[in-house]
Amino acid sequence: MTLQKIKSIQGKDEYVLLPIAVYRTLKNKIEKELAAYEADQDAEQTFEPFVLEDYVDNPVALARIKAGITQEQLAQRLSVSQAYVSQIERRNTVTNKMLERVHAAIHETA
Repeated sequence: MTLQKIKSIQGKDEYVLLPIAVYRTLKNKIEKELAAYEADQDAEQTFEPFVLEDYVDNPVALARIKAGITQEQLAQRLSVSQAYVSQIERRNTVTNKMLERVHAAIHETA
């Protein structure tokens, strides 16, 4: 009897098909090995926390995203167009006056 191997996209052996009789005989051993393998995988995985500030430099965009509103919603609160909000969010620097307006608009009750 030969076992059928299933290869990954990279061409490496990834899975093996085996007859059910063989599986039933080896089931306990297979489950122990899988549990150990999964424990090793969990131990190896370390996740970096997602910090929005690492990806968004513009303070207007950062405040808007943290507030959970869209550019369109912010634009309505500021009485400007969405395109203008987009333009502000692409700037390298934003004036304090603009930041104050944005923060006031974000924190106003809708």
